[in-house]
Amino acid sequence: MKTVSMEDIIVANHVLKDVIAKTPLQLNKRLSERYGCHVYLKREDLQVVRSFKIRGAYNFIRNLSDEERQRGVVCASAGNHAQGVAYSCQLLQIRGTIFMPATTPRQKVTQVKLFGGDYVDVVLGGDTFDDSFAEAMTFCLQENMTFVHPFDDPYVVAGQGTVGAEIMNDMDEPVDYVFMSIGGGGLAAGVGTYVKGISPSSRIIGVEPAGAASMTEALAHDDVVTLDEIDKFVDGAAVKQVGQLTREICKEVLDDIVLVPEGKVCTSILEMYNENAIVVEPAGALPIAALDLYREQIAGKNVVCIISGGNNDIDRMQEIKERSLLYEGLKHYFIINFPQRAGALREFIDGVLGPHDDITRFEYTKKNNKDNGPALVGIELKSQEDYEPLIDRMKKHGIRYVEITHDPYLFNLLI
Repeated sequence: MKTVSMEDIIVANHVLKDVIAKTPLQLNKRLSERYGCHVYLKREDLQVVRSFKIRGAYNFIRNLSDEERQRGVVCASAGNHAQGVAYSCQLLQIRGTIFMPATTPRQKVTQVKLFGGDYVDVVLGGDTFDDSFAEAMTFCLQENMTFVHPFDDPYVVAGQGTVGAEIMNDMDEPVDYVFMSIGGGGLAAGVGTYVKGISPSSRIIGVEPAGAASMTEALAHDDVVTLDEIDKFVDGAAVKQVGQLTREICKEVLDDIVLVPEGKVCTSILEMYNENAIVVEPAGALPIAALDLYREQIAGKNVVCIISGGNNDIDRMQEIKERSLLYEGLKHYFIINFPQRAGALREFIDGVLGPHDDITRFEYTKKNNKDNGPALVGIELKSQEDYEPLIDRMKKHGIRYVEITHDPYLFNLLI
């Protein structure tokens, strides 16, 4: 299996220099103060397609033969790779067909069509990247076109590795830690190769969403593993199977992999927007979310977090807020059987709810005879410490309840 060298990344850097934006490496004051270290953000959310994926896509396509380009290219992507391929197709004036999951945020689909113009066709289908991948490969063989892999190709990995080259060129101080998200592993493989080549003592930390830990499983089994089910929320990093090439490289260059719950990712997205006015997508927020889990190790160190993308659909913000509140223990859902007497609901509001508790959802679970049916009640708290007093007051007032927040079946059914 062909691997990727520092020389490959240097060549890719030359190929890309007039095509991509050299994104800034910014010292972030708020995060530095919070963690007692120097946190630098590599702002790939400011890239020309608002993610790093243009680097690998263009480097791959630019290295195709004239005949291969004439036949056109195909890709499968949850969004960012698709935008990189679309942008490259329009720039190089070649045909492209792009397969995307039907669950892809609308904003990403729109951007793909915008960047590709008349040179690309978008095909939506399936629920995950892996579904789109299967369709794309079938189409590719039928039409004799070239497949642009989102991560498992030497040219793609080398292109992504140019992020590492820019980081090392811009840092005046030693780099102690580099945190980056892992989906299929292209970014981690490329950046890890370059950074380790320049600074072997730098620690490369990959970050995966807890609900799609495909690289963790691959390294544990010393082979690629196909996960049966994944949480698709972190769409830029939610793949069922990483690449063979990227696994081999990551095995050598990664010092650790951190798993971050999806709810914590949501909290980081909101904090980055509220505190820094930076819009990050879920995969882009993974490295920031991981800092809490590395707080002791990074104290006093120079830390780089790669903000891999900023393609976040505003329509998802309500879901992001909801997931964050649930993760932080600030929102809880109950099925409550109110006593069948007049004033029971008023007594609940006056006697059970705390002064800062807020009912955010209330509906009877029966369409008829509501007076004798249980109700679904969503309660938002001001702090985690308000939860136990709330439960104590419900017990004291004889409220019969079932909390469904941590019951996956009931929660997904009702919420």
